[in-house]
Amino acid sequence: MTTSTSPTLKRSLGLWDLVLYGIIVIQPTAPMPAYGAFSNAGRGHVVTAVLIAMVAMIFTAISYGRMARVYPSAGSAYTYVGRELHPALGFVTGWSMTMDYMLNPLICTIWCGKAMADLIPELPLPIWFVAFAVLFTVLNLRGVETSARINQTLCAAMGLVILVFFIATIRYLFHLPPQGAAFFTLPFYNPKTFSPGIVFHGTSLAVLTYIGFDGISTLSEEVHNPKRNILLATVLVCLITGVLASAEVYGAQLLQPNWFFPESEVETAFIHVAAIAGGIFLSKAISLTLIVATIGSGMGAQLGAARLLYGMGRSEAIPKSFFGAIDPRTRIPRNNVILVGAIALAGAFLMSYERGAELLNFGALIAFMGVNLASLTHYYIRGHERTLGNLLPPIFGFVICAAIWWHLSPMAKIAGAIWMAAGVAYGAWKTRGFQADLVNFDVPSE
Repeated sequence: MTTSTSPTLKRSLGLWDLVLYGIIVIQPTAPMPAYGAFSNAGRGHVVTAVLIAMVAMIFTAISYGRMARVYPSAGSAYTYVGRELHPALGFVTGWSMTMDYMLNPLICTIWCGKAMADLIPELPLPIWFVAFAVLFTVLNLRGVETSARINQTLCAAMGLVILVFFIATIRYLFHLPPQGAAFFTLPFYNPKTFSPGIVFHGTSLAVLTYIGFDGISTLSEEVHNPKRNILLATVLVCLITGVLASAEVYGAQLLQPNWFFPESEVETAFIHVAAIAGGIFLSKAISLTLIVATIGSGMGAQLGAARLLYGMGRSEAIPKSFFGAIDPRTRIPRNNVILVGAIALAGAFLMSYERGAELLNFGALIAFMGVNLASLTHYYIRGHERTLGNLLPPIFGFVICAAIWWHLSPMAKIAGAIWMAAGVAYGAWKTRGFQADLVNFDVPSE
């Protein structure tokens, strides 16, 4: 008698493979596109906001890493919450995540359009919005995927541009007249504009810097010693991202201490500030690098959103005939790609980058709070080892994420609440008042 086993994923990734993957997903230039929005929201306290967000993400990363030990093949916030807390809460978490996935390509379309309009002002902004929404959609419909080697090359190129920015900034500062200590501490604390509410409002946007770190948990089946390496890699990626992002925005704030950017310059604020230190060459280099990087992010985000909708359609959470369909030639969920592209295009005309980022973070922070509660429930409330190590990280992560979420703008919370209410209503209808089993919002791996 012979037995056959189906092929399984190869465990070939080490700790630093995961760290590199996480940095590529988040991008070394993460705070640059949204620098102007961060500065306006926090009234200049960008460094402080990025560091507070880093603390919240590190505690949340610990919870993600620990939950990946329990569900090594699932790797999703909605699975953790649904299985540890309640299926209905898992459903709500999954619904909040669809907001992230849908809004990510939208803000990438807005940013690319504004950046290209800044580079080539002869063409009106609406043309650039249409061009990038169509570009992302067409490339995804053709099944174009960015390889790991291209990602690594792009990451190295971004690293080089960042290094040039640091060198130019230090050189510029050395040629300034002697400055007092207050000049160098102003990015952390500006007595004229500081208040806890303002800083946390800035932090509610600065969370965008770290979006994507949770993707590391999806590689649990391809990692050597996943119980150790998933946790370490997730925490290290948040720490490295936070330190690098803080250094980038700190340099920008020293170059231009004035924290306010008019609406027409919000998306390209970092590019204009870099020109102070490195002239037109550095500003154009950063602009082109960010455009290429954001094109990659926009494509990936749009395909990710399409795959999530496909998973929901395949499990009949939403109409399967439309959302669960796959193009037989490209094996791409074509309907979903086109739908997400249409939403990105419409949204580019209807909302600002800042509002889109806040709405994206609305859903992300709900998922992060849910994962912290799931970790607390599994390891401390139900667990056998009720130690401070199992108690404090998820509590701190939940409390800080909740405080950041609370300081989102009223409009973001209203729009997000409408989306969540629609999800709860749909879930209640789908399950006859949450009496029937809820579907699993599974993101397909192929």
